[in-house]
Amino acid sequence: RIWDKGQQHLPGDEAWLIGEQRASGEKKYYLANLPAATDLRTLAATIKARWICEQAHQQLKEELGLDHFEGRAWQG
Repeated sequence: RIWDKGQQHLPGDEAWLIGEQRASGEKKYYLANLPAATDLRTLAATIKARWICEQAHQQLKEELGLDHFEGRAWQG
């Protein structure tokens, strides 16, 4: 694992590369490190669950101004 990149795998580690082609023609690709025996339904559910979390985070940033908040400036 390359520590400064965070999301990379050692050579030989198994990972899923999932491709999705939407009805609009848009293509999306995802990388997952779930076990090799994972079924397609579980892979899809995991990908969609992450998307929901990312959308909620984006909405919080836009509506509550969290993109302008810098918590590191607080002194204890």
